[in-house]
Amino acid sequence: MAMTKFLQEAKKFEIQTYKKPKNIKLLKAENVAFSGTPLKHPYDSAKVVLVADPYSTNTFYYEFKAEDISFVEELPNMVNEDGETINMARVWIKKKRVGIRCTPFLVEDIGAVSNNKNKI
Repeated sequence: MAMTKFLQEAKKFEIQTYKKPKNIKLLKAENVAFSGTPLKHPYDSAKVVLVADPYSTNTFYYEFKAEDISFVEELPNMVNEDGETINMARVWIKKKRVGIRCTPFLVEDIGAVSNNKNKI
């Protein structure tokens, strides 16, 4: 049986160059951890996007400034049903910094209005 799909090398994300902190207790006291798939921001190189659960049907993402990242830990990769892998990471963000949490959704009808009384 011939193998038709080959695994492709995952591109390393730039934030993996952060050095491991010497004091883990201090890291936990001064930062908050967020887990997900780190991606480059589509138009702002000073920001990072972190997709919380990339294979979920109800996912969301975070957006942080790269300068607010204290440390990044690599987590085990996720694999979907097609055998495609996606990198996962735990990103430590400095406390008191501003981040954005975005939950995309599909706009649809919320249900039929009873008795059509409130139809516009």
